[in-house]
This record gives sequence, structure tokens and C-alpha cells, in this order.
Amino acid sequence: MGNEKAIVLDEQAISRALTRIAHQIIEKNKGISDCVLIGIRTRGIFIANRLAERIKQIEGNSIDVGELDITLYRDDLSKKSNDGQPIVKGSDIPVNITDKKAILVDDVLYTGRTVRAAMDALVDIGRPSQIQLAVLVDRGHRELPIRADFVGKNVPTSQSEKISVTLTEVDSVDQVSILEN
Repeated sequence: MGNEKAIVLDEQAISRALTRIAHQIIEKNKGISDCVLIGIRTRGIFIANRLAERIKQIEGNSIDVGELDITLYRDDLSKKSNDGQPIVKGSDIPVNITDKKAILVDDVLYTGRTVRAAMDALVDIGRPSQIQLAVLVDRGHRELPIRADFVGKNVPTSQSEKISVTLTEVDSVDQVSILEN
């Protein structure tokens, strides 16, 4: 893993960032009537669910939330089972995304490859009128021309550093830290 170098977001800062992103999503889309949040496995799903809660508090209406597994779409497949086949967990998108504004949600934006894979997966499922991107952390070092519409925090990093996002749903603590390799 590496040594923890700095905590860049604590529980309160994550909470504030998600509240701000929720407001920005509502503002940019003039409400949420044609919007659906799509969390990218794994932590993006928890962030999408938290955004949905905040949006409901603000707007009084619920926003649909789906989850996307992009394992098959990665161009750098690393997670393979013993027989060399990619491990697929399956996507679960409860609504037809065609003609909707699909807002992809992930924890960290880095090279852009995950997001590109997610867009490929999304377009195979339906044809959204628009795809937007919300991330908790943008750490730079893009390899593809992809940028987030909504960012919790920009954290400039070096290539030797790693961003660690822990969320209470999986890791029992809400925190974003920089690890030195």
C-alpha cells in the first residue's frame, strides 16, 4: 500500500463536498427530472447513493440510481479469475437511460480510462441524451481527454503517490488520503 502522507479530506470535508456536488448537479440540470445517477463499482456506487440522499433532501424528489460494472470494458484488464476470464459482477440500472442525462459517479478521476470504459458500457445499455461526470477527487495525470463536470476536490499528485478513498460503507471510515509508494 504505502505510507500515509496526508489526509486531504476528512469525514466532514467529504460530506461538504458531496452536498456541494448535489447542489451543482441540480443547478446545472435545472432540477433532476431527466437525470439518473450511475455509480461506477465499487465506491462510486456508495457516493452515488449519498448524492441521491442529498438531492432528495434539497429537491424533495428522488433521483434514480444505478450501478455500473465496467470490468469487461477496461482496456487494461487486471482482475481476472484463475481461468483468465474477466470477473463480471454485473450492472444494475433500474431505469431506461435512453434520452436521460446520465451522471456517472466515481471516487477518483485519474487517467480517465475507467470513465471511458464506463461510457462504453453505458452506451451499450442505452442512449443517454447526455453523460456527465461527478467525482469526489480529481488527482490529475489524464491519459485521455476526459474531465469531470463536478469535482469534490482537486488533489494534485505525483505519479508515485496513490490516492486512498475509504468510505464507511466498505471501510468503516470516511477519509481521503495520499499514500506514498
